[in-house]
Amino acid sequence: MQQVGTRELEQGFGDALAAAFELAVTPAIFGFLGWLIDRQVNLFPVFTISFTLVTAGYATWKLYRSYSDRMDVATAERRAAWLAGAENV
Repeated sequence: MQQVGTRELEQGFGDALAAAFELAVTPAIFGFLGWLIDRQVNLFPVFTISFTLVTAGYATWKLYRSYSDRMDVATAERRAAWLAGAENV
């Protein structure tokens, strides 16, 4: 039983690290691409800022949506377990 708890903890750490990496690196990559476009068309902050903000907003929305879906599933599982326990009484 100890291994199951450790495995879940390590999986949670890995998921959090992946989410943090995605939230930090993806907007940086798109910001860099925007900077390259800005250099070519001579409009310095336009594409850099817009690509960075759109990408950061999408990554944040995606993380929120994923978290919300997992919490809905956990709530449904707990409610089902509670109702099953109430039927046995």
